Amino acid sequence: MKRPRSTSSVCWLLALGAVAAASQSAGVPKEWTTAEDHRQMMEQLGIRSLRPGPSGNEQAPNHANYDEALANPFPNLPEVLTLANGRKVASAEAWWKQRRPEIVEDFEREVLGRVPKNIPKVTWTIVATTETTIGTHPVLGRQLAGHVDNSAHPANAVDIQLIVVTPAGAKQPVPLMIMIGGRALPGLPGFTPPGGGRAGAPPPAAAPPAADPPATEQLIAAGWGYASISPSSIQADNGAGLTKGIIGLVNRGQPRKPDDWGSLRAWAWGASRALDYLETDRLVDAKKVGIEGVSRFGKAALVAMAFDTRFAVVLVGSSGEGGAKLHRRNWGEAVENLTASGEYHWMAGNFLKYGAADATFGSRNAGDLPVDAHELIALCAPRPTFISYGVPEKGDARWLDQQGSYMAAIAAGPVFRLLGARDLGRSDDYRTEKMPGVNVGLLDGQLAWRQHDGGHTDGPNWKYFIPWAGRLLKHKPS
Repeated sequence: MKRPRSTSSVCWLLALGAVAAASQSAGVPKEWTTAEDHRQMMEQLGIRSLRPGPSGNEQAPNHANYDEALANPFPNLPEVLTLANGRKVASAEAWWKQRRPEIVEDFEREVLGRVPKNIPKVTWTIVATTETTIGTHPVLGRQLAGHVDNSAHPANAVDIQLIVVTPAGAKQPVPLMIMIGGRALPGLPGFTPPGGGRAGAPPPAAAPPAADPPATEQLIAAGWGYASISPSSIQADNGAGLTKGIIGLVNRGQPRKPDDWGSLRAWAWGASRALDYLETDRLVDAKKVGIEGVSRFGKAALVAMAFDTRFAVVLVGSSGEGGAKLHRRNWGEAVENLTASGEYHWMAGNFLKYGAADATFGSRNAGDLPVDAHELIALCAPRPTFISYGVPEKGDARWLDQQGSYMAAIAAGPVFRLLGARDLGRSDDYRTEKMPGVNVGLLDGQLAWRQHDGGHTDGPNWKYFIPWAGRLLKHKPS
């Protein structure tokens, strides 16, 4: 016979439920671990188990594949210029009105997540200024804070950290590159990493005497400005932080739904809010603002360019899986790495389905994705898009799959041509096209590729990117 609960036990359970309900209504952020958040999303999706991703350690039993003969288990990519109903896209109008919205919807629903419609307003304030030099060039530096209205959820504060640097004495508004990651400027406070996530990239070390000048100095010397944005001030780079940052603020501290945005989309959103500010800045030519990032921030830069057509140009540095690399390639980092607990927060929750080994819907893999990286690159067309990589010998690991990213750029080419732009100037056969040699740039068109002879950085490509972008944007230094 089942024993009845005591009156005190029932009262305790009711009180506990009331406290939990009050906490949720008050918007107190849910405090839990990455593992707990990852498991909760799996449960929402009906996933019982995920396939483990390959190891980046080539000595491990489950090491990633680096055999080209095994690299293309899903050789046929989704057709970028074919509508969902099977009709071919033959005009720019059909691209903009029909095909592009279809691709955007697939990425938002299944891969990167949706930016909510109810995001609070961002108010920008200049918190510090300085007049200094970069190299031998006088500059004006400003540090800003972009406060996101959190009146509806006071427990979660989001203040976007931004540094804007422009040439002193410029006679006209200058083009500018937003660089995702931390680049300090002497005389300004610099970025303070919020709690709950990895900070943005550290300021680059001083260049050795024989190296190129830092990208910031090259930009200023060419009559450009630059802005550095702190991604961790927008959204943490881990799953435990998904109930905080801008994602947590909009969700009032509660877990994501399967089609909610992940960190890549959040960082890109933050870059777009910086562009909002730059549109009010009389020192900046807001029609010539670009976006740049390396590694995970290279992924975010590509996402920002793809979704916000105000960005005029992009430099995508060593972005790999989740960036310019084809998901369908079996080489290095795989979809299953992105669906694991270390990286899933970059993506929409729904992306986990494509790493599922056992679920209520069966199992899925990269070949089931409705879109792939070539279509993310195609969303940037016809605007100038530069894909950059280094070499494994210097630290830009094979894990990133440089060839898979080149294939994606080849497959995006037809959209650039349809919209009146020039692609890489090669055939459209992504199955057989091979990368050009190291330090051989394909820079004649709006879609560009160059693999430099350095490591996990885009540093050696800036001296090619700046004149390429300047030519296409018709920038003439004053």
